[in-house]
Amino acid sequence: MNKILEVWQKNVIPYLTIILQKVKVFYQYLTKHKNKVIGGCFGVIGAGLLFILLFLSGVFGSSYSDEELINFENETASIIYSEDNILLGKFFAENRTNISYDQLPKHLVNALVATEDARYFEHEGVDSRSVLRVLFKSILLGDKSSGGGSTITQQLAKNMFGRKDYGPFSMLINKSNEIKIAQQLEELFSKEELLSMYLNTIPFGEDVYGIESASERFFNKKVSDLKIEESAVLIGMLKANTYYNPRLYPRHSLKRRSVVLHQMQKYDYISKIEYDSLIQLPLQLDYANPENQGIANYFLVHVKNDAQKIISEYNKKHNSHLDIESDGLIITTSLNAKLQYYALQAFQKQLSKMQSLIEKQYKSGTSKKELDSIVAKHLKRLKSGDPTEMREYFTWDGTKTAQLSLSDSIRKELTLLHAGFLALNPQDGFIKAWVGGIDFRTHPYDQVTAKRQLASTFKPILYTAALEKGIRPCKYLKNEISETNDDEAWQPENYSKTTGGMYSMAASLAKSLNIPTVNLYNDVGYASLKELWEKMEFSYAIKDYPSTALGTSDASLLELVRAYASFANGGFLINPRFITSIKTAEGKTIYQSSEVVTSKRVISEESSLLMSAMLQKALNNGTGASMRSVYGVRLPLAGKTGTSQSYGDAWFASFNPNLVMVTRVGASSQAVHFNNGRYGAGSTLALPITALTLQKVESNKELSHELFTYFPALPHYLDGSLDCEDFKEGTDVQMFFNNMFKKKTDEEKETKRQERKKRRQERKKRRQQNL
Repeated sequence: MNKILEVWQKNVIPYLTIILQKVKVFYQYLTKHKNKVIGGCFGVIGAGLLFILLFLSGVFGSSYSDEELINFENETASIIYSEDNILLGKFFAENRTNISYDQLPKHLVNALVATEDARYFEHEGVDSRSVLRVLFKSILLGDKSSGGGSTITQQLAKNMFGRKDYGPFSMLINKSNEIKIAQQLEELFSKEELLSMYLNTIPFGEDVYGIESASERFFNKKVSDLKIEESAVLIGMLKANTYYNPRLYPRHSLKRRSVVLHQMQKYDYISKIEYDSLIQLPLQLDYANPENQGIANYFLVHVKNDAQKIISEYNKKHNSHLDIESDGLIITTSLNAKLQYYALQAFQKQLSKMQSLIEKQYKSGTSKKELDSIVAKHLKRLKSGDPTEMREYFTWDGTKTAQLSLSDSIRKELTLLHAGFLALNPQDGFIKAWVGGIDFRTHPYDQVTAKRQLASTFKPILYTAALEKGIRPCKYLKNEISETNDDEAWQPENYSKTTGGMYSMAASLAKSLNIPTVNLYNDVGYASLKELWEKMEFSYAIKDYPSTALGTSDASLLELVRAYASFANGGFLINPRFITSIKTAEGKTIYQSSEVVTSKRVISEESSLLMSAMLQKALNNGTGASMRSVYGVRLPLAGKTGTSQSYGDAWFASFNPNLVMVTRVGASSQAVHFNNGRYGAGSTLALPITALTLQKVESNKELSHELFTYFPALPHYLDGSLDCEDFKEGTDVQMFFNNMFKKKTDEEKETKRQERKKRRQERKKRRQQNL
């Protein structure tokens, strides 16, 4: 007791004394100046009342006519189609699907009213009690925790016209404006109509607007099919659509759902028993994002950029104001939806199989130790420890969420195989298929534009430079390493580790031999190769090293497709094109692609024809032979595989006069890769994606005839250009003297002519059979 008295005397009594002294001074001031104080109070009260009246009447805001409110329309998305009239996606500022009041379940309306505006059916657009609370607490006293105070109708006004910046008076003027519009809306529309208008305009994050789009996104169902607990989740998001996003923050969403359900019980929309039962239910989503799950989302990024340039030029020329995100334009692209879908199926089949194999490799042994070391370096660089939390990760069975440590998450990401596939018509430049990755939502980085080591897909460019210098396919190249005095100098070796003899240039390319290729590089010279490389407009600068011949330079799929297109179209560099037409919502054409193709010659027609013939040999009898032998594809094709150092990337480039296709597969880091060619080579990792795609194309006769045609026969003066043996023993000197002293009889010459004629007839017969 004595302790309490001591604290009271020491800490409480002094403060009470000070307060009493202040009260006494204030009372003396009021007694002395009472008339002045009373007048001031009345002045303040009068000014406050006038201010409140002006505020509630909405005089501080903008004015909209009744006609403008009645005719108000939400922005309309532009629609994108494939060349075969398949919907590919939409471009929009606001992604919404409008619904009527009749489509809203009763429990959704109850949840909305109970949570956002309990007196909604009683007021006429403005809840005076809430407004006064906001006016005094939020505006005058600066208490931001006092709540928004806006009715549903006022929120609708805000969603319709947004808010503007008026400096320090922004809150006052915007609120006044919303009050005025809300009162107009209440006079023009019924309560039910206003509710549906509000729910059609409200944002839910993730570029989703309106309750119908939100229901489809988070529960994969129409709003009319929502359950009470699902409605509570969506209504709960209105307070803060990111913080309460059920996919991103499930704990926050569950907590907010309970608040909404409690409000429904408070206002007798559900019973206590129902409330107790509902709050026990787990959060169950069926997340569906068609914008991220479409068949051509990587492609649509480039379509949008291209379309915006076209529309900008049109607006400038015609003094118009068309907008790609709000004016409902109809954009038709060159993409073939069937080919695109076949490529996606091939991704699923090949990569899901190879993904399980690479994960198995990195679970044990030396590979596991190497991966652990890489992960440790990542963690050290991030300086964030190794926390465990709910993390999202991609699988070929769908995106999953689990409790993962940061190191496990990094490990999953590092071992994930990425891939890109691009198909282009080499005659007009139109893109026919564009698969930029494995999953646009989780991995939006476009593999088609990513630059990686070209490996052996570079070799045809070197060999074309040789053709341009007059070297012919039957020129024999030494399969021996040039002697050097430097024991530490870089020396190439063939994949088979064999040396000796000589290979024809055509065979060297078909078999992707490294030693003859480096010897050819020495014959062609860096200057000639660099000139062709730059003509083909590669962005990476090649260097004057013998290893350059083997594809150590970087390039993207898109750049490689353009280069190979010159082999297919007679020697021209073609620019990629995406869009064939753009129309307004009313059907007026504002853009139509030109039939005149802009291109420039980069190689001679002769070199183009010979390279096509050499790469047909590579596909039929060389490193690409599994296209025929394993996958049974009989379409006319030329092609080249590529495998970068240590199997870091696998490539396969193929073409026909009507279609060029390139596929690349590899992990995000080249330090993570298969440790053998059985799984990591271009012929076993990348080629199957193209092959599986073409199997589907070949079974679709209409599509195969549309996309494929036969290679033109070599002109008479080139006939027999590849009619030579692949391999010869000895050196070029020995061959020179052997040929010098060898005399061919007339009979031998005639035999050779008959063999060439027979081969031509067989090729012609095969073409007729395929037709």
